Amino acid sequence: MSTTEPLLRMSGVVKRFPGVLALGGVELEVRAGEVHCLLGQNGAGKSTLIKVLSASYQPDEGEIHWDGKQVALSSPQVAMRLGISTIYQELDLVPDLSVAENIFLGHELSTAGFSQRGETIRRTRELLERLGHGEIQATRSVGRLSPAAQQIVSMARALSQNTRLLVLDEPSAVLDQGEVDNLFRVIRDLTAEGVAIVYISHRLDEIRQIGDRITVLKDGSTVASGLAVEDTPTSELIELMTGRSIEYVFPPRGETAPTDGEPVLEVIDLELPGVFSGVDLSVHAGEIVGLAGLVGAGRSEILETLYGARRPSAGTVRVLGRELRRGSVPDAVKAGVGLAPEERKSQGLLLDQAIYRNVTVSSLGRFARLGFLDSREERRRAREVTESLDTRPAGVDRLVRLLSGGNQQKVVLSRWLLRECKVLLLDEPTRGVDVGARAEIYAVVRSLADSGVAVVVVSSEVEEVLGLADRVLVVREGRVVHEGPASEIDESRVLDLVMEGSAA
Repeated sequence: MSTTEPLLRMSGVVKRFPGVLALGGVELEVRAGEVHCLLGQNGAGKSTLIKVLSASYQPDEGEIHWDGKQVALSSPQVAMRLGISTIYQELDLVPDLSVAENIFLGHELSTAGFSQRGETIRRTRELLERLGHGEIQATRSVGRLSPAAQQIVSMARALSQNTRLLVLDEPSAVLDQGEVDNLFRVIRDLTAEGVAIVYISHRLDEIRQIGDRITVLKDGSTVASGLAVEDTPTSELIELMTGRSIEYVFPPRGETAPTDGEPVLEVIDLELPGVFSGVDLSVHAGEIVGLAGLVGAGRSEILETLYGARRPSAGTVRVLGRELRRGSVPDAVKAGVGLAPEERKSQGLLLDQAIYRNVTVSSLGRFARLGFLDSREERRRAREVTESLDTRPAGVDRLVRLLSGGNQQKVVLSRWLLRECKVLLLDEPTRGVDVGARAEIYAVVRSLADSGVAVVVVSSEVEEVLGLADRVLVVREGRVVHEGPASEIDESRVLDLVMEGSAA
């Protein structure tokens, strides 16, 4: 249903912040009824551009045309009245309010100052039915919904305001494959009705499935605009985003995984009631072990239990032969266990603290002098480890919040590098990270393993597990259904195992 005339045209858009040119003359054209994919590395300007489009930021230069007429997006309310809605990666829902209350928050249905609760619920049900999710209860608290259902609520809220252009920022980041398939069905239904979609994702395979055209940003500028998805090879997209050709994303692994001597990490018959049971796992120095499986299979919970954040009901965890106390993070950290959590922003970082403090926070004891912290030494050591990982931009006094996703992940890794951890647990290490930064993180993880660290990686992307790990465990419904060398299993077999669970 896409038309040739653009619904939205942004020309020469410039946005400056103190000392930073975030957008240097961006061009973007989006047609009604199309899925227009916006690609670029972290820091390329995608987030700034969509905030200009939603009127959260005001551009310093440039023009915006909507439906053929030049407009000034002076406030978010003006953008919404035109029909522009944005769903950010971190959903802005109110957990304690109901589905219906969230959908109509800020534009409540009322008569003479009195809320029309019945009409609100009726229209909520209509919107959810339109999105193919009539099973979501209008009166249920949003905080009790799954991430996929919360995303549907955000889309329903957008549609409640007569949306003509919907911006989706990394919408599949917390979804499993079945939920992604349903998301794509909803997107196709919306474009069939003439709604324009701006789709932002680092997963290039998704772009192939759902996109019509592509615009690529690099360093705040448009380097390609309106590329047809079907006519543009992935290698060309990667080169446009990074400015270089990436032939091999995954660093080479050794001929055989290291298995000599006693394992650094040994897990025996670990159980967390209702989540996983009977988990056996061993990891040697220099080895990367990957856990593959669907979202909800228990992979993340296994890592959290190894780290002491969850208390198992049974089982043993040993590091270099020493048994860890159940449910004790301090004991795990003291033994040399480090965790880079899935939700790095909320669980792994102090966003409003400097880089150096995020790096040293797990090692503050070594910087104490007569009861005071030696901040100069903190900065020096943090600078050493962040520079060794090529964290950008350089400088350890910058707030972590201002870094791209890939560089935030490097800060988390720097923390455990400084701590000289013996076991590194990585939960979705490249979620929200662009393809160029992914290659850098993979290289960092492999170099840590080569230095003798035992690494366990959880990822929802099967290709990532198989490409990075030496050995793979497939987890289904809380049980390990396969274990073997990564080189002896392929993606289709892993998917068969996670869906069927048959032993191999």
